[in-house]
Amino acid sequence: MASTTSTEQSGLFGHLLPEFRKATGIDVKVVAVGTGQAIDMARRGDADVLFVHDQAAEEKFVADGFAARRHPVMYNDFVVVGPKGDHAGARGKDIVEALKKVSAAHAPFVSRGDKSGTHAAELRYWNQAGLAGAKGSGYRECGCGMGPALNIAASSNGYALTDRGTWLSFRNRGDLVVLVEGDTRLFNQYGVMAVSPARHPHVKAKEAQQFVDWIVSPAGQAAIAAYKVGGEPLFFPNAGR
Repeated sequence: MASTTSTEQSGLFGHLLPEFRKATGIDVKVVAVGTGQAIDMARRGDADVLFVHDQAAEEKFVADGFAARRHPVMYNDFVVVGPKGDHAGARGKDIVEALKKVSAAHAPFVSRGDKSGTHAAELRYWNQAGLAGAKGSGYRECGCGMGPALNIAASSNGYALTDRGTWLSFRNRGDLVVLVEGDTRLFNQYGVMAVSPARHPHVKAKEAQQFVDWIVSPAGQAAIAAYKVGGEPLFFPNAGR
């Protein structure tokens, strides 16, 4: 399965996959990379299942014939974290206004810069702020996963966009706190697709479909809902909605 660093680093797969194995006897090997890289893997036929969070890219994957259907699975949201003192004054509910303030203050902002679903969302918000080419002198791309990006933000007292699931399971927070949340634009949907054997005959199509069927079933959805860190759910199942 090609999937994202957020599903892996949040600990979700460590909880889900043993449940799937119990139900089906099937072992799943996860390759966790940014969503863009995961989709590229699946396009090459190097994965049987794709589980990611960039809806526009997922729909193109289906439209291009690499999967028969995209299934919504679960959601959480993105948040902006930053130093408790919030020297840029970004705190609030409006992601666009927050980025404008970070840019104007030339505050450190750590971008994943890895073509992941989180990176795609971040670039979308900069575009909405009209700042695609003017993010401030503190902006830096690490070309890394969510955990390493948060480590850099913590060590530099900077800002970063993160999915809430990774943030809740992240321990090296330093002085970072959640500063921006609650904007409807921060909604973060995940989808799953079985790679089409018509495009790549060698894929394990039967087992891939079994995973898709299980994760969107009541049992799979209950397993997602049951995963919590510190009593707080990291993802919310919404298959079929």
